[in-house]
Amino acid sequence: MNHQHGAGPWPLLETGVVLALLVAASGYAAALRAARDRSPWPVHRTALWFAGLVCAGAAMLGPVAEAARASFTAHMLGHVLLGMLAPLLLVLGAPVTLALRALPADRARTLTGLLRHPVVRIVTRPAVAATLNAGGLWLLYTTDLYHQMHGSALVHAGVHAHVFLAGYVFTASILSVDPDPHRAPLTVRAAVLVTFIAVHSVLAKWLYAHPPEGVELADAEAGAQLMYYAGDVVDVTLIVLLLAGWYTAARPRDAALVGPRAAA
Repeated sequence: MNHQHGAGPWPLLETGVVLALLVAASGYAAALRAARDRSPWPVHRTALWFAGLVCAGAAMLGPVAEAARASFTAHMLGHVLLGMLAPLLLVLGAPVTLALRALPADRARTLTGLLRHPVVRIVTRPAVAATLNAGGLWLLYTTDLYHQMHGSALVHAGVHAHVFLAGYVFTASILSVDPDPHRAPLTVRAAVLVTFIAVHSVLAKWLYAHPPEGVELADAEAGAQLMYYAGDVVDVTLIVLLLAGWYTAARPRDAALVGPRAAA
């Protein structure tokens, strides 16, 4: 299956991607400079943020994006990079925490107010975020949307924006690396994560047996396997990070309980 982008809005879309990446990179760098007089910012957070931007850029620009126009496997590699790996790395970069450190007090309060907005409260609920994420993927691959996105720059941009944003919000709602006024209990986040992993795996298996129309069988099988196994790597990482966060948060409370009991 061959998709020709041609001229027109496609170069504009690529320019928009480049500008978005530059804004994200320069904004993070500016926040680092603004917060340099406070407690040191972990170097690994910075590295993870910029690694996430590289993954997002690789999915939308360059060889992977070019190959995705004709190859379902390359398209699926872009999906994993943009919708799973890039969001994970960017969330671990803790941009909201850095922004709160860098902003003046009044603007930091404004940002905190935005985080408490009812719309943000709803969208960042793990179950809602997971539905937006997984539901968008099922819609993409079980309707004609997959073909439409290759013929329209506007649809292409909308699909990829949704894949990235839904992936980011879902990952953030599960890991809660940044301050979250509406953080769900660990049991809820764990249950939603397990359910999402199952739904994502079922979709990969469904694509293996029911590829999009016009996609060659071998290409479809390779793409579905990439979605399944690469998705598992990211999902297992999420599980490990979720449990590590729970252990870190629970350990001080356990220590506090041991003290009184020991004294008694």
